[in-house]
Amino acid sequence: METDTESESESLERRLERFMRRNFPQIEMHGGSAGIDAIDEGTGEVWLTLAGACSGCGISPMTIQALEARMVTEFDEISAVHASTGYGFEERDRSDLSDVPF
Repeated sequence: METDTESESESLERRLERFMRRNFPQIEMHGGSAGIDAIDEGTGEVWLTLAGACSGCGISPMTIQALEARMVTEFDEISAVHASTGYGFEERDRSDLSDVPF
């Protein structure tokens, strides 16, 4: 059985999208959405945005923590995940986004 991290022929972005749909269906079930804004394969950083009902949701910080922890653990290529809830990237993630590739 092939896992998300075993499919070398598929792009990292495609594997991450499939990972999020499979492991975090509650985001869409509750009226939210999660999308990949950018991936820097050189540094292993990923930028995500949670939108829809996630914007302003009281548990979105926990969802972000779960996404970060699982992605870094399950994908060797990923070293850091930066996430926003539609209001801009969290201050703890990165204050200067001028070099973000999106």
